[in-house]
Amino acid sequence: MKVATLSTLLASVSLFAAASLFAALLFAGCGAAPEAEPEAPVAPSLSEAVTFYAGFEDGLDAAYARGDRRIYSAPNYKELDKRSPGYWGSTIEVVYDVGRTGHALRFNQKNTEAIFYTADQNVPFSSDSWSGTVSFWLSLDPAVDLEPGYCDPIQVTDSAYNDSALWVDFTKDNPRQFRMGAFGELSAWKPEDEAKDDNTTFEARLVVVDEPPFAAEKWTHVAIVYDALGTAAGSASLYVDGKLQGTAEGVSEVFEWAPAAGELRLGVNYVGLFDELSVFDRALTAEEIQKVFDAKGDPRDTLD
Repeated sequence: MKVATLSTLLASVSLFAAASLFAALLFAGCGAAPEAEPEAPVAPSLSEAVTFYAGFEDGLDAAYARGDRRIYSAPNYKELDKRSPGYWGSTIEVVYDVGRTGHALRFNQKNTEAIFYTADQNVPFSSDSWSGTVSFWLSLDPAVDLEPGYCDPIQVTDSAYNDSALWVDFTKDNPRQFRMGAFGELSAWKPEDEAKDDNTTFEARLVVVDEPPFAAEKWTHVAIVYDALGTAAGSASLYVDGKLQGTAEGVSEVFEWAPAAGELRLGVNYVGLFDELSVFDRALTAEEIQKVFDAKGDPRDTLD
């Protein structure tokens, strides 16, 4: 029997190693592919996020609503049991071709009536983590047009301005400040030993604009952006003419509404013009607020 030479043995070892390596690579290739990174959720487009729009082109009822499109009225907010669809008073009217686009709603005198849209589905609500955006336009000279007292162009609540509510107002004395307020359940945020509206807890839930840009024959855009209200990260921001004015942080107390009882209240003690009321089902970014500010008309048609 012949004895294998050293070179023959080395060649055999090399061939065996190469075959083993090939088999290992082939086996590895047959295994499961590594899992792909999960894609970040894509926010719906601005037009898809619209839940409500009233441009007053065809009267007082909303042009679009996920819920009830009709406007409602009552003698005041203490007599909501007397509410009915429609408006039969003389304080407000639709005026033609003076709006930011087309027609607009005008409050001819200090409005003490209850005039509102129902919030159910139109303002998607969650007591666990409530987010969204309310956008609208105003035209007035606060120093000249407004009558004495506080004035709230809009309130979103089922109860009162300080009880599970979002709002903007003009303060009662000239020169008037413009403010945004965000308040959860009254019993959850109000210190028992302090006056209702005269304490640091109340003030922490405000954004205050000392020199607001409102003027006669000029349209000014207002947006309230609220995010994760009812959680430790809860906040609400105020934008005027597309620019951030400030953010109320730490609005962590619970927000609760009675089922289907929330309201989009218009023009509480207000005098002036009001147009293009839109609601979105998420907190818009600063870039998106700029797009809303630049657009005109129905956001479902004018926004991406």
